[in-house]
Amino acid sequence: MNPDLASALDALRSGPLVSRTQFDAFIGGLTTYRVGGTAAALVTLESSTDVDVLTHVAQTFRVPIVAIGRGSNLLVSDEGFAGLAVVLGNEFAEIQIDGGSVQAGAATKLPVVARATVNAGLAGFEWAVGVPGSVGGAVKMNAGGHGAEVCDSLVDADVLDLRSGERLVRSNAEMAFSYRHSSLAATDLVLGARFQLTPGDPGVGKAQMLEIVRWRRDNQPGGQNAGSVFTNPEGDSAGRLIDAAGLKGFRIGTAAVSDKHANFIQADPAGRAADVLAVMLEVQRRVEKTQGVILAPETHLIGFDDGD
Repeated sequence: MNPDLASALDALRSGPLVSRTQFDAFIGGLTTYRVGGTAAALVTLESSTDVDVLTHVAQTFRVPIVAIGRGSNLLVSDEGFAGLAVVLGNEFAEIQIDGGSVQAGAATKLPVVARATVNAGLAGFEWAVGVPGSVGGAVKMNAGGHGAEVCDSLVDADVLDLRSGERLVRSNAEMAFSYRHSSLAATDLVLGARFQLTPGDPGVGKAQMLEIVRWRRDNQPGGQNAGSVFTNPEGDSAGRLIDAAGLKGFRIGTAAVSDKHANFIQADPAGRAADVLAVMLEVQRRVEKTQGVILAPETHLIGFDDGD
């Protein structure tokens, strides 16, 4: 084991976060793929004080660290992650609505924010009702759907750099948002976000959310997957390209391209992350060969290399 990691684990065992730390924790089970291995430690942060303690550990020992929200966009290596995984607790899952201003903690589920804002007579966040992620992850990757995305309504976000310990409120412009991307680094931890929405009719908003849920149920598979695997190329659809390459149903071991939506990869119960990754790589190879397009992945890989 890396000496810095061993020292960090000793610090957690003897420090104030020990009761909120699981060692050799199965973080693959926290993802929607539900495959993969363990992290050296999984730390749940319940307060700003906890955040300060973890930041000190991260700065002192310089260990790899990754934040896990709802795990809906992550694939964890079967060999695990030789570092610290972080989840945010209930203090970071609160919503405050004041007029059109919505303050949401990073751990808040996106469908919860969607329903709360519609019930409050606000419009602009209905799209999120069908996204199984958290506010923090959504900000980091500029999540979206049904013609809208985070950058359309985000005012700013409370962001902590776990390496430097610097905590800043980052404006929308400072995020440098693009399609499914922001300027936030791997070691940036989103703690909360503020959105500005417009007045809306709750009845209309509820009808829109019902239609979004219905559409997703009819067009996207359930089971063990992480949603769209690849971003849509400009003016095209990743799902269409994968289907055109004849890859619906394509399987390697315990993972397969969905028969229902070609941009989804399904993992079998007790499957292997290595098989999911192998399918991803083969899909990229065949789409480039047959369609002339290099697909860019949305899925973030954890523990497959030595980086964060």
